[in-house]
Amino acid sequence: MDTGRLAGLINMIYPSSCPACGSGTDNTACAPFCKACWSGITRYSGPACKVCSVPFSSKYASVCSDCLKKPPAFTRALSYGIYENVLASAIGRFKFQGARRLHKPLGKFLLELEMPAVDAIVPVPLSLTGLLSRGFNQALLLSKIVSRHHGIPMITDGLLKVKDTPSQIGLSARERAINLKGSFITVRDFRSMKLLVVDDVMTTGATARECSGLLLKTGAEEVYVMTLARAAAG
Repeated sequence: MDTGRLAGLINMIYPSSCPACGSGTDNTACAPFCKACWSGITRYSGPACKVCSVPFSSKYASVCSDCLKKPPAFTRALSYGIYENVLASAIGRFKFQGARRLHKPLGKFLLELEMPAVDAIVPVPLSLTGLLSRGFNQALLLSKIVSRHHGIPMITDGLLKVKDTPSQIGLSARERAINLKGSFITVRDFRSMKLLVVDDVMTTGATARECSGLLLKTGAEEVYVMTLARAAAG
């Protein structure tokens, strides 16, 4: 039985509707999103900062004002799309509503990005409280897909989150940075290693800056960042 017919049968028994358009789910791979809405998720190809990947309105700019004023510790951030519409909804379902299965179709988007030459992949960690509450680390699940596809090892015990942080929603970049101070620690030597930090979304870049800065202090030679989505400047 093909996946379309299987999805139709499952939807008859367990009715569900696409969160984006309200039509019936017609594909098990990206359920509960329908095939049409999922295929509408596209890679952002417009102008963006060549360092942190924040989208620009002008094609003539190359580096954003934040990166010019305070260059981040990471060399470059790569993001698949803009955090909006179906992509934002899918990440929300995956991250906050327990749709763990979505890590596979979402993770495939990361495989379309240029892979930097790195020695290891480091998922952004959750605190113990956060992990127990969510039941899984979304960055770790995404990292596994990238790791297996490219044959690059993951390091999951070197960067830890030791402090719970209040919600970052609605905070400025400065407030987010203050919020995260002291939340992460490194517990191994990353000397001379080139690393790829993986997360689901980059909003202001505070988490990416904090993690990459710590990895460099522990001896890493270079750090890149990869995320599913990049929030537009606000």
